[in-house]
Amino acid sequence: MIKDAVARRVFKALDAFEIELPSWGFADTGTRFGKFFQPAAASTVEEKFHDAGLVHRLTGACPTVAVHVLWDFQPGEDPKAVARLARRHGVRIGSINPNVFQDLHYKLGSFCSPDPKARQAAMEHTLDCVTLGKATGSKLLSMWLADGTNYPGQDSIYRRKADLEKAFKKIHAAMEKSWPGSTLLIEYKPFEPGFYHTDLADWGMSALLCQKAGKRAKVLVDTGHHLPGCNIEHIVAFLLSEGLLGGFHFNDRKYADDDLTFGSIDPYAAFRIFDQIVQYAFDTGKPPKIAYMVDQSHNLKPKIEAMVQTVDEAQKQYAKAQLVDRKALARAQAKGDIVAAERCLKEAFETDVTPLLRKWRRSHGLPADPLAQLRKDGVIQELGKQRTAARKARGEVQSASYA
Repeated sequence: MIKDAVARRVFKALDAFEIELPSWGFADTGTRFGKFFQPAAASTVEEKFHDAGLVHRLTGACPTVAVHVLWDFQPGEDPKAVARLARRHGVRIGSINPNVFQDLHYKLGSFCSPDPKARQAAMEHTLDCVTLGKATGSKLLSMWLADGTNYPGQDSIYRRKADLEKAFKKIHAAMEKSWPGSTLLIEYKPFEPGFYHTDLADWGMSALLCQKAGKRAKVLVDTGHHLPGCNIEHIVAFLLSEGLLGGFHFNDRKYADDDLTFGSIDPYAAFRIFDQIVQYAFDTGKPPKIAYMVDQSHNLKPKIEAMVQTVDEAQKQYAKAQLVDRKALARAQAKGDIVAAERCLKEAFETDVTPLLRKWRRSHGLPADPLAQLRKDGVIQELGKQRTAARKARGEVQSASYA
C-alpha cells in the first residue's frame, strides 16, 4: 500500500517529468538493407507534429519534438513557420539535430574528415542550426557524429581528435554569443558506422570534449549506446556528480543500439538509472536539469503505439524510483547491510504503480490507459487510410527498397 505522502511525492515528480519525442520516430524507416513502409507513417513534417501531439494528449508528458534539420526543414523555409506549425498541433520545437553524416562529402567523416571541405561544410551547417535553434525557440543543440574509421592506419586518430576539439569549441562559442540559455549536447557511440574506431566512442570522450568546449556543453547518454555489460547507472551517477549530464536518449537494446522500446528488454536497468537521478536529488537537494528524450525509429511496431509504450514505461519506472525509502537505504548502507540495501531498491521496483499512474492521469484529464485508448479509438487505422490516399494524390508510390 502506497502511503498518501509518498503518492503526493510521485504525483509531483510526474508533473515535472517531460519526455521529448523524435520527429523521425514517426516516419518510415528500415535497416541498412531496406526501408519498410507503414500506411500510417508520417511523410510530412506536419504529420510528424500531429502524431507527436497525439502522444502528448494521451500521456501528458511530451510537449516538445526533436527535429532533424535536413529532414524537417525545407531549403529556404522560415524556421518560425515550422515552429508555428508545431504549436498548432499542441507541441513545441525541442532539440535541434544537425545532420553531418548523410551527404556524400561526409564519407570519411564530418568534423574529423581528412578533407577540409567536408569539415567546413559540417561547420557551416551546424552554425546554421544554431541560428535555426534560436529562431524556433529551442534551447538544445544535439550532436551525434558518425565519424570514425574502418581500418587500422586509415587516418590519424590524433589529428581527428584535435579537429573535433576545435570544432566543438567553435560551436560552443557561437552558441554562447548568439543563443542565450542554450545547451550543447554531445552524444557518443562505441561503433557503427565506423567499425575500427569511432571518434566519440564513449561517455568519457564526450565528457572530456564537453569540458574543453565550455560550460554549455553536456553529455548526452543514449541508453542503447554502450558495449554489453556496461553499468549505465554508474555512468549516470558519475556524470551527475561532475555536473556534466545533459540528457538522455531513451531506448532499449539486446545486442547494440537496437532501437527497442524503453524497458522492453531490461526494465530494472531503466529503474536503476532513474534511481540514481532521484538519489542525487535527495543527497544534494537539487533536482538535476536533464533533457529526457526518446530516440527510436520503429519499422515493425506501429510508430505511435511504440512511442506511447516508451513514455508509459518511462513514467512507470520514474514513479517507482520515487518509492525508494532513501533514509532506510542510507541506514542499511552505513551498516554495510547489503541485503537490506538491495531490498530497498527491489521492493520499490516490484511495486505495482499502475493504479497510482491511472489516478495521476485522471487528475490531469488524461486516459487512464493511454495505449488502450489509442487502440480503442482506431486512430492508426484511420491515419493509414488518410495518408495512403494523400500520398497517392501527391503521386508518391511506396514499394520495398533494398540496398
